[in-house]
Amino acid sequence: MVKEQRLIELLRKLIAIDSQNPPGNEVKIAALCKGYLENLGLRVKIIEFKKNRPNVVATLKGLPGRQSLLITPHLDTVPAGISWSLDPFAGVIKNGKLYGLGATDCKVNLACSMEVIRSIVEEKVALPYDLIFAATADEETGSDWGLIPLLNTKILKPDAAVVLDADDFKIVVTQKGLMHLKVSVKGTRAHGAYPWLGKNAIAMAVDILAELNRKKIGILRNKYLRQSTMNIGTIRGGDKVNVVADWCEFELDFRFLPGESETKIIAMLKRTIRRHCPKYAVTIDGIQKPYAISPSHPLVAGLASAMRNHGVKPVISGSEGATVITFFQHKNIPAVASGFGTEGCAHTADEYVRVSNLITGARLLEDFLKAYRFSK
Repeated sequence: MVKEQRLIELLRKLIAIDSQNPPGNEVKIAALCKGYLENLGLRVKIIEFKKNRPNVVATLKGLPGRQSLLITPHLDTVPAGISWSLDPFAGVIKNGKLYGLGATDCKVNLACSMEVIRSIVEEKVALPYDLIFAATADEETGSDWGLIPLLNTKILKPDAAVVLDADDFKIVVTQKGLMHLKVSVKGTRAHGAYPWLGKNAIAMAVDILAELNRKKIGILRNKYLRQSTMNIGTIRGGDKVNVVADWCEFELDFRFLPGESETKIIAMLKRTIRRHCPKYAVTIDGIQKPYAISPSHPLVAGLASAMRNHGVKPVISGSEGATVITFFQHKNIPAVASGFGTEGCAHTADEYVRVSNLITGARLLEDFLKAYRFSK
């Protein structure tokens, strides 16, 4: 049985450990997790792909010869910044809210996972599958030292996964794809007093961006997501006010729906550029594919059932931003994201989680894990 006070104190201990990223150092919080799980009799591994960036991986063995289910929160937080009115590492409780850096993102989910594993061990419950727990490093800056290499090296190879990194009991079944790219526009340099002798790269870039802003990036619709979008993130160009700029660069952020193609977006972009500028280059800095899982999948149905049993209305939703669930599709591993943070609190000063979310989250997570069955 989940014990409320024990769970609250565990979350406060986790918050008291500084795991800000950047700079990025999860050694102390990983050590706490390792010791906690080893005391329960689990075999725990610390896996590093970079010095001081540990990942904690443990397995609670179920009935023999069965499949495996992964639950994975992360260890790191964003930097605290300078705007807190409370000590971000004190874990102060006021008016039903537990304050602290990472309280919502995502130490509430880390605490719930650890308490639930303890409860299952204490009750001597044999799950009908192996439960894998992975508390990962570096989620806040891309997962290059965490979940990505854990999957790529097959250290993690579960049959299904629940990413515990969401707010207010949402069940995330889909998310947009992400593409970041840089466009370099080439012009002809001239004296600023004689602009007709040159070709202004900044002016061409402005025309390109104006046309892009008038376009629809995609035509599909999705029940859980807004339509595809483009954001102009940066623009820079020229060397001096009295010189016709012969260069300009801008960066674009595209978010696109499942079923839409990044190759078509790139082709549309290049056609648009060519209408205004013959000399250019497009550099792709990163692509994440969109992701979708059926809302009828056992992961979704199981989480929704556990939530209803605890008086929580499940919210099936999509993510406009990039989450780590997309990394599982490359390995053909079904995954959803869920979690118990408080919406609107992640990455804010005076971040908090509602204590009721913490308690209810742990209880329903335990019920979900006990009841979950892989489809035959």
